[in-house]
Amino acid sequence: MKLDITPGAANLKYAIRDIVVAAKKYEKTRGEKPLYLNIGDPIKYDWKTPQYMTDAICKAAEDGWNGYSPSDGEEQLRIAAAEKEKRVNKIDVDPNRMIITAGVSEAIQFLTGSLINPGSELLVPGPSYPPYISYVSFFGGKPVAYRTVEEDDWNPDTEDLRSKITDKTVGILVINPNNPTGAVYNEKTLREIVNIAGEYGLPLISDEIYDQLTYDEPQTPMVSIAGDVPVVGFNGVSKVYLAPGWRVGYAYFHDSNGELDPLYDAMIRQARIRICLNSTAQIAAATALAGDGSHLKETMSRMRARRDLIHKRLNDIDSISTQLPEAAFYIMPKIELRDRWKNDTEFVLDVLNSTGVVFVPGSGFGAEYGSGHFRSVFLPPPEMIDEAMNRLEGFMAKH
Repeated sequence: MKLDITPGAANLKYAIRDIVVAAKKYEKTRGEKPLYLNIGDPIKYDWKTPQYMTDAICKAAEDGWNGYSPSDGEEQLRIAAAEKEKRVNKIDVDPNRMIITAGVSEAIQFLTGSLINPGSELLVPGPSYPPYISYVSFFGGKPVAYRTVEEDDWNPDTEDLRSKITDKTVGILVINPNNPTGAVYNEKTLREIVNIAGEYGLPLISDEIYDQLTYDEPQTPMVSIAGDVPVVGFNGVSKVYLAPGWRVGYAYFHDSNGELDPLYDAMIRQARIRICLNSTAQIAAATALAGDGSHLKETMSRMRARRDLIHKRLNDIDSISTQLPEAAFYIMPKIELRDRWKNDTEFVLDVLNSTGVVFVPGSGFGAEYGSGHFRSVFLPPPEMIDEAMNRLEGFMAKH
């Protein structure tokens, strides 16, 4: 049989899950389960979806929400999402200009499928969440990374961003709070990005899925400072509400005079092709977004202790250094490779095969600014974090 696979599909990569292939091989060969510190899924560890949410999803099924829903999402969920943005982030978004998506990942696919032509360029933070890089490439475009400054708590270098705008640039992506670095961008920097976007007539894409998972300073919603610069915002229930498997996200469109209408139209057309999102999960997600967020106090207290633990342990290990994450549950340490490993992927694979600890190579988040780093989650219980750090420390001592 002749199968002519497109290069776009054949070359797709997703470092966070690609490393699992090597981890499964380790498990099969060694007969022991690795310590997975690669994926941002709280449910894989000792976190639970709030009880009122699991009650809501059961009730939704029992109440008959088991058929198709509108392609742009159930109205009560879109309204709940808009009300949550008003209550939590103090911004106004129109529930009638919103698309419910299968997590932020599908929103990324719809966005890039609408904006990216062969040769198009999307400015993305470096390092960046891998699907943005992969989908831009899949649709024939070029992801262009602008520098974020590790020594400045991973805040964007706005002059570098400006220097990378060309006549092929179709938008500026901001991920705040950030995955993979855990950074919360300061308002001054965000205003500079807004000014640049306005100067060049570019839309802002603002991924704010970790908006309520900040440790000290709250994040600044892009819409709150964007003025008349158009913003496409992404959010959902996966992280803050501890329900990643529900796959409920949303995209909203904020502008002053309908400039984003063609983009909304192009994205909703893709949503129609995939028919709809899980109806039962949508109704339960509306309940989640309408909740008081009372689970967050305990969540952030436990998360802070784990963040502080892994930050200290990593900085105590020779040849490894890291900034303190300000949000989310990721940390992005730098590794001094010297002549011991040719790159961060070889380092991560060596750690895996020698210790059974699974990290993600930093280059998977963008070669230019992610290389020489690795990403870890600090979602596991403290004892698992300690065990992983003990193994890593022993490994580094041998090198």
